[in-house]
Amino acid sequence: MSVLPAPMPSTVDRPVGGRAMVLAPAVGLVIGSVAAGVVALVQLVRPNADLLTAVLAVLVVAGLSGALHLDGLADFADALGSRRDRETMLRIMKQSDIGPFGVVSIIGVLLVDVAALTTCIQAGFGWQAALIATTASRLTLPWSCRTTTPAARPDGLGAVVAATVRPLTAAAATVVVLAAALVLTWLTTAPDFLRLAGTAAAVLLAVATAFATTRRAHTALGGTTGDVLGATVELALPVALLTLALTT
Repeated sequence: MSVLPAPMPSTVDRPVGGRAMVLAPAVGLVIGSVAAGVVALVQLVRPNADLLTAVLAVLVVAGLSGALHLDGLADFADALGSRRDRETMLRIMKQSDIGPFGVVSIIGVLLVDVAALTTCIQAGFGWQAALIATTASRLTLPWSCRTTTPAARPDGLGAVVAATVRPLTAAAATVVVLAAALVLTWLTTAPDFLRLAGTAAAVLLAVATAFATTRRAHTALGGTTGDVLGATVELALPVALLTLALTT
């Protein structure tokens, strides 16, 4: 979930995969904290460089994620865009090249990320938005791996983590992230019901993105894959940032 060094378990099986998915928001918290630090630092040095600040923060999130989620988004977009049968789409997703749908999807989400974060920065909610949205986007992973979501193929990352997280566990993770986001918003900004509502909506819409994406993957592919998980993260990030931008 990131390029940051971390100790490796001696074995990687489905129980380990399930625990990793539940802990995904914690990884988002770490990455989001770095991005939030970048926002705060650049704003301190150049208070009026809102666009530059947003671009650097978005690049930090992508870089610390190893751009793996963006790669998954591109593969999933190319597969769906092909409008072919299930086996062909799965084959397209395993290919190393990228097609026009993949290119457009990457450019699209990055543009929305930058534009939405710029709006949040201009509204005085920049570093908070980077932290909340990045964490919320990783909250999609436990929901995307809930017990009712099968793997699309018998091998690969999807086979290790699909159907490993109980909905109750995913719901508990959601409550923790939602509560933390609301407390952060309350403590770092002037009391504002709309902003608090926007924070809650950003987290919940990120979760809704997981449901929508896994449903589409189940219909088209028969289940989830590692690429679908990455795509869900990358789709949830602009959804959360856009929600915050529209409510701050």
